[in-house]
Amino acid sequence: MFELIATVCVAGACHDQLFPGFEAETLLGCQSLAAEWQSNVEAVCQPAGPALALTKIAPDLYVHIGEIAEPNPENKGDVANLGVVVGRDSVAVIDSGSTRKVGESLWRAVRQVTDLPVRHLILTHMHPDHVLGASVFAEAGAQVVGRDGLARALADRQDSYMLRMGQEVGAAQVAGTASPEIDLEIVDRMELDLGGRRLVLQAWPLAHTPTDLTVHVPDASLLFAGDLLFDDHCPSLDGSISGWQAVLNDLIAIDVDHMVPGHGEVLDWPPDDLPLDRYLTALEAETRAALAAGTRLDQAATTVAQEVSKEWHLCETFTPRNATIAYTQLEWE
Repeated sequence: MFELIATVCVAGACHDQLFPGFEAETLLGCQSLAAEWQSNVEAVCQPAGPALALTKIAPDLYVHIGEIAEPNPENKGDVANLGVVVGRDSVAVIDSGSTRKVGESLWRAVRQVTDLPVRHLILTHMHPDHVLGASVFAEAGAQVVGRDGLARALADRQDSYMLRMGQEVGAAQVAGTASPEIDLEIVDRMELDLGGRRLVLQAWPLAHTPTDLTVHVPDASLLFAGDLLFDDHCPSLDGSISGWQAVLNDLIAIDVDHMVPGHGEVLDWPPDDLPLDRYLTALEAETRAALAAGTRLDQAATTVAQEVSKEWHLCETFTPRNATIAYTQLEWE
């Protein structure tokens, strides 16, 4: 496979950038497509770069499992689960990764399994590890879809998200990355037709974040839950502890065979054991106990939910943050 690559320079810093839609099996085929390239930026056809690994979990349905880790130079920000759903006429991609380069690698992975157009990019929530690769798909003509309020949430946080991601993975890895423009926001529920395959998008109340959206694939009996579900990776609270518990109860009642969490392995559904439920229950109960005992916030942050945190990776980072948020919410009830 060959693809069109241009060297793009911004403020004196240059990086190679993939331009989607010009892929071909042969160099000559790529060059023929590139003859239609209209830009002041010079671009050349090159052998395709690295693609993310996709796992086929149902007919024409794929998942990329991100590393259980914080973004860093070694994993290059590849830490979130991403989805690809192929219909008869088009493709929907679910989340885009943490940088443009991750998005480019996801684009290549999509092109390895289908040449159908990617008409929708669905973002499950606002966190940067799920959304900052979106520009590749937008340039390819995909409609970027999210929950009501996502555009505002990203506008409010884009500077801090970009700064932090650059600090975590390095300036070279975030080159060309930009916060996505949202084309369509879902207030409640909406269906998308990929041609013989229906997707049901559901917006949720304040839970993991204020911007949570799930994607149900009825014919596969599967739901992409975004970060409303975690497996192995310590949960991260950026919304409401009580709201998340309520939404999790609703998720448990959904009749599907599998759910894809935002981090970790695909889960059989309903599970015999749900560590996330146990974690959130402990976080709430122990925070309430700390408040009742008059424990200061700084002390609660380092003592609440410590035992249940042993079941997860990365909780040394996330549980103190979660306890702080839960404390500040519950003390005003």
